[in-house]
Amino acid sequence: MAEGDRFVMWLTGPRGGLIGRGRLTGVPTQQPSSPDKYWRTDPGTRWYAPLVIDGWLENPVPRSHFTADARFAGTTTLRTLFAGNPHRLNDAQWQAFDDAFVSSRAGGEHKWTLQPGDTVLRKALHDRYGGSRQGGISKCAKSSNVLLFTDPRTGHQHGYFDAWAEDGTFHYTGDGQKGDQDFTSTGNSAIRDHVRTGLALRLFEGSRGTIRYVGEFVVDPVTPYTFSRAPETGGGELRRVIRFHLVPVGASSQPAAAPVGSDYRVADESVEPAAGQPSTPDSDLTGRNLRAHRRLQNDLAAAAAARGLAVLSPSATDPDFDLAWRGLHEELAVCEVKSLTRVNETRQLRAGIGQLLDYHDRLRGRAARVRAVLWVEREPTEARWLDLCERVGIELGWPGREDDVLG
Repeated sequence: MAEGDRFVMWLTGPRGGLIGRGRLTGVPTQQPSSPDKYWRTDPGTRWYAPLVIDGWLENPVPRSHFTADARFAGTTTLRTLFAGNPHRLNDAQWQAFDDAFVSSRAGGEHKWTLQPGDTVLRKALHDRYGGSRQGGISKCAKSSNVLLFTDPRTGHQHGYFDAWAEDGTFHYTGDGQKGDQDFTSTGNSAIRDHVRTGLALRLFEGSRGTIRYVGEFVVDPVTPYTFSRAPETGGGELRRVIRFHLVPVGASSQPAAAPVGSDYRVADESVEPAAGQPSTPDSDLTGRNLRAHRRLQNDLAAAAAARGLAVLSPSATDPDFDLAWRGLHEELAVCEVKSLTRVNETRQLRAGIGQLLDYHDRLRGRAARVRAVLWVEREPTEARWLDLCERVGIELGWPGREDDVLG
């Protein structure tokens, strides 16, 4: 390392990559390190290289951008970018890093520009970012994205039943229309490994023509996926399918023009929590409470439908409410359902109130009026919950009070 040498800075970690560029202002020298909060013990004398950074990138250029570059084929450069610094580059590799830095600083022709709620023609989406124009999972070769498409109009016929789950994750069905799904599929492995490979998961509602961008997601780090049963294409035999658990990243607000909900999907009251799955802090998602939750939800949905209301389940563009219904003058009621026991009552009511405040805030621009309804298994033991809900604009109800919330 010598004065005037140029360097690029690499950020380590699964979402890291090329992040900066600069030059050395002198030769490395050994200097004593003054002990401070950074060091557990006095590090003594260490090597230091004086340098200046010419510029930082707003977002790293991911590792996947370079692993697809022939200039790194057969080398260990990208596999050894961690604690052992520095790494000398040959001229071709330096040019690859320099080109990527310049392109990213300029915005890059493949820089992601869509915001949640934006609509785009699927053809135009692939023209810009790459990926297959067919199918539900599209790994892009010319950008660091995996494009996911969810569409009940076309997906249900192939056994793809994507939906929000009670734990707040979006369950997305893997690739494969016949036979058991596995990770030999490029699309399924791309979703599973996207954090390690530095790829962003971009979810869209719709599969052809004009589609709507929902937002960026990541696989749940605790339970990235589970296995379920679904029919093959055309209502064929039941087979094993992968259900990816996707967590939204950052803001996911949709514009006022985005429709809310889709036809209500009856919750399966017979489903038990999967054996061997990690426990969840949500007490409404285990055993007896899960069954009670789904029974309450289905009973309220049936009561709403019997009164002529349009009952809805959340679509991919919506927050993960349990159910909703439309009343007169396009009024929208959004409902969170909670089972109650003497042990979990306070925790459940707190959770329900917080969720409804979030749902109301995210949906209030998408309907003429939005009502927030908390539907619980029985009357709370403390009357203060009625007063609290009223103060924050939430209607609290339980079986026997259907006319109050559905009238």
